[in-house]
Amino acid sequence: MQPMVRAMAETPIQKGRPDYLWPLFAGLDALEGVGPKTAKLYKGLGVETPKDLILTLPVGGVDRTLTASIRDVALPGMATVEVLIGRHRPPASRGRPYRIEVEDAKTSFQLVFFHGKSDYLSRLLPSGARRIVSGKVELFDGVAQMPHPDHILSRDDAASIPAFEPVYPLAAGLTQKGLRRAVASALGQVPILGEWIDLPLLDQKGWPAWHDAIAMAHGPRTPGDLSAAAPARERLAFDELFAHQLTLALARASNRRGKGRVTQGHGRLRQKVLDTLPFRPTGAQMRAMDAIAADMAAPERMNRLLQGDVGAGKTLVALMALMVAVEAGGQGVMMAPTTILAGQHYANLRPLAEAAGVVIEMLSGQDKGTERRAKLAALKRGDIQILVGTHAVFVEDVEFADLRLAIIDEQHRFGVRQRILLGEKGRGADVLVMTATPIPRTLSLAQYGDMDVSVLDEKPPGRTAVATALVSTARMDEVVDHLRRAVTEGRQAYWVCPLVEESENFDATAAEERFKMLRAALGDGVVGLVHGQLAPDQKTAAMADFAAGKTRVLVATTVIEVGVDVPNASIMVIEQAEIFGLAQLHQLRGRVGRGLAASTCLLMYRPPLGETAKRRLMVLRDSEDGFLIAEQDLAIRGAGDLIGTAQSGLPQFRIANLEGQTALMALAQSAARTLLVRDPGLIGPQGQSARVLLWLLEQEKAIRLISVG
Repeated sequence: MQPMVRAMAETPIQKGRPDYLWPLFAGLDALEGVGPKTAKLYKGLGVETPKDLILTLPVGGVDRTLTASIRDVALPGMATVEVLIGRHRPPASRGRPYRIEVEDAKTSFQLVFFHGKSDYLSRLLPSGARRIVSGKVELFDGVAQMPHPDHILSRDDAASIPAFEPVYPLAAGLTQKGLRRAVASALGQVPILGEWIDLPLLDQKGWPAWHDAIAMAHGPRTPGDLSAAAPARERLAFDELFAHQLTLALARASNRRGKGRVTQGHGRLRQKVLDTLPFRPTGAQMRAMDAIAADMAAPERMNRLLQGDVGAGKTLVALMALMVAVEAGGQGVMMAPTTILAGQHYANLRPLAEAAGVVIEMLSGQDKGTERRAKLAALKRGDIQILVGTHAVFVEDVEFADLRLAIIDEQHRFGVRQRILLGEKGRGADVLVMTATPIPRTLSLAQYGDMDVSVLDEKPPGRTAVATALVSTARMDEVVDHLRRAVTEGRQAYWVCPLVEESENFDATAAEERFKMLRAALGDGVVGLVHGQLAPDQKTAAMADFAAGKTRVLVATTVIEVGVDVPNASIMVIEQAEIFGLAQLHQLRGRVGRGLAASTCLLMYRPPLGETAKRRLMVLRDSEDGFLIAEQDLAIRGAGDLIGTAQSGLPQFRIANLEGQTALMALAQSAARTLLVRDPGLIGPQGQSARVLLWLLEQEKAIRLISVG
């Protein structure tokens, strides 16, 4: 073990993988029984190297304990018995199975082979011989039979069948037998490594060493060994989480070492904004404002996540952060993923900024020609102090005079490269990431473990409770009548549809069709339409008409999910609510309840409602707590579906389970940060072993990628 540690002392993370790990990263065709063609089949499991294979753990197991008779087994069920081979009964006609009569200690049954070859089966199972057979026994026309036994062995070889045999996930073309053989070959390549886990923690948890844990996970002896809580599996899950959190902690440390700028304001502009408000900010808002101002005043670069539930007041916190940048003589930028959301932010921020005497402007893809050139010139001169924008902010000709703060709203919609580009627009600019989607603690640690976090868990005054009800689509006429009365009383409503136009592949009501139906029922000029396929100016016009009250009902797709703020809108109808995720439904519901009128959200569903969908909708009906709803959504749907791993930055683990191992993730974060405090350069024995883990789990990729967030 010590030679490995000494070798690592001369191998910084950036230099290259240690030699003794290379066999784990060779081609799969280096393993026993895996040729070039078979190696390609493993890609269906996401397996390309022996390392991937050893981290692909069994998903089940088969009890192969030898029993006296199939009578001792509940049928259908697995049985391993010693039998006396009797008469062979080849098929009487084409397409019929080959049958062999056998007897165990208590009864007789049949071995059944489809497409069986007589000469082969006669050699394998000669009449009068004794064999150990293991496989699934079932009744067919009252006769017990074992189709295609998994194992057929002589008495002398019986010990080679494990009492509890692991079952692996398969991809097309792979077999359990072939996969088990490949795993056994891969396990032979596993080196003994130094320990990266604190020994007191290892003892406290009763975890085996890494090498032993791999062997134990692939050699379960009981169903309990397949549990995520089994010591070997829990240790391997911790290793994955620890490597990920160590990567985030390294990025965090690098970010803090990175040269930031001291941005300290005098507070006068912020006070002007507060004096303009008709209410006092909540305690959570004030705490977030203070934390952000302290971060910006520090010489290190700020890297903070502002997380808040629907209506928690993130926009005000963001404006106060932007004011700090302006007070210090610099500029700030806020970027949103869509023109609608950017426009909404601009509309909300502008009166407050102007009341403080601050110049605010919006830049989007709709700006053309002279107007665009004028805005860019003003921005470069520093005449524009706060810029609100969309992706247009990334274009190379957008230059700031002195960018101090970059705010990214709805961060999960942007890729890593875009976030880095935004941060690079200003030399050492502080970065504030905002999300209106409450994130369960596990996912927050996984996705934002390198960031400081502010949570807005209080709602400002003026937000009314939203009554939520489940309504069958069979009551569509009643809902339209209710809407007609509400419109007559001067109220406004959203009607959300899942798709823009009818699709043969997905039976969802189209926004276009619902718009025509409601316009016919409620009258011309009453109903508006907005969806993602409209041109930007059409979307903006439709939203403006609704905000101004010209249209009373807005038929929309989920383009209105975030950022839309029309206080007079007090009714939200979500059609086919059962196909939406909980977090998305919560966001949509958050578009109402922003004014003084009592607000309603109708979740329309198509019966019959499945158990999972019913559970999801009832969670929403019974709670308005976004964080509770997010935890329930995680439990129901799982991490991959909840955020979508493609753009979320959410890691994909082979062993760790984000839904069920929250405490383990928190423990991994604590352990990673503790190690870096104790050994920032990872040069001690434990640090060197941790470097090996980073190479083993290919975290060097993440270290290169993670810069801003």
